[in-house]
Amino acid sequence: MVQKIHIAHYNYPLPESRIASYPLAERDASRLLFYEKGAILDKSFAEIPSLLPSGALLVFNNSRVVPARLFFTIEQGAIVEILCLEPYEPTDYHLSFTSTTSVIWRTVIGNKKRWKGGKLSNAFLSAECIGREDDTYLVRFEWNGNFAFSEILELCGQVPIPPYLHRASETIDTERYQTVYASLRGSVAAPTAGLHFSDNIISSLKSNHVSLAEITLHVGAGTFMPVKTVMIAQHLMHSEPFTVSLPFLRQLLSHTGEVIAVGTTSARCLESLYWFGIMCYMGIDPCFLPQWEAYSLKPVLSRKESLEQLISYLQKREMTSFSGRTQIMVAPSYTFHLTNGLITNFHQPRSTLLLLIAAFIGEDWRRCYAHALANGYRFLSYGDSSLLLP
Repeated sequence: MVQKIHIAHYNYPLPESRIASYPLAERDASRLLFYEKGAILDKSFAEIPSLLPSGALLVFNNSRVVPARLFFTIEQGAIVEILCLEPYEPTDYHLSFTSTTSVIWRTVIGNKKRWKGGKLSNAFLSAECIGREDDTYLVRFEWNGNFAFSEILELCGQVPIPPYLHRASETIDTERYQTVYASLRGSVAAPTAGLHFSDNIISSLKSNHVSLAEITLHVGAGTFMPVKTVMIAQHLMHSEPFTVSLPFLRQLLSHTGEVIAVGTTSARCLESLYWFGIMCYMGIDPCFLPQWEAYSLKPVLSRKESLEQLISYLQKREMTSFSGRTQIMVAPSYTFHLTNGLITNFHQPRSTLLLLIAAFIGEDWRRCYAHALANGYRFLSYGDSSLLLP
């Protein structure tokens, strides 16, 4: 039934004035819409340690945003922008970032029609388009000097803030479009639910007996894309790479309280893990979860049994972590298996992120968003937050 959903049903009026163009002066100064079992309360984010269920496990996405926007000037002063999406050769993020010779990345190119071919160059870097795959371009980057590619990006690149902010990246974005716990480079969009967490909040969580855990899911540019088709069945969901450690899976298996995802990216990763466990049980290689697979596979295992299957898969292969890609589209009619609560910002109309919210709290998403609009909440990446406990 999920593929028969009309995206028009998940639309709402969002005035430009309600989109937060800049972050607040303090990370944890944002407002918090607290939704619990149908009730809606106005809180501040600083109160979140006391609002979380006792004994909860918070799952953070520790992916770090890279300065992935590169600009080159060509004839008559025209600007070509290259947005690096993910490494193509080598495919491993660490190997690509530490390379000191050349790399190939999958990219999106702005003003491509003005780039007739050949190499583009700036003071540090040259770029050559060597092919196209679907709606992305393969670009080879080369540079001189004993620099790692990550250092080249820091020298030449800009933080890829969301296009709906309608402004260029500024100095403030270097720090604030990044979570305080970000560690593993790879995202071209921030896991924005985590932007509200300060060091003080994290310390308070630990004092309030809330457990913390981290996964890594590198967020792609597709997270900004609204659904443009009439039915969501025709929308191609972006896929994203993720990694979880074996100790994390064991922590998740032994945890008896609520599991709260910090952001939709953490929720997508958690839910994908359940289905990868099902794949292990069925003898299917658990490396990629296609867009609609969660709706065709049968949930024949409990949460505990699925995690045990995944842990067993790793142990038999003497692996200390599990990496894969997920394309899962979480939409109304989806049943959540590992996620009991969600901390998240307010999302764009007609977006896959809004579909996930609707899947999590049902039609009450309309009440929450209407309340937020009527009470002055700030929307999207630099906007206010919500804690959803169905």
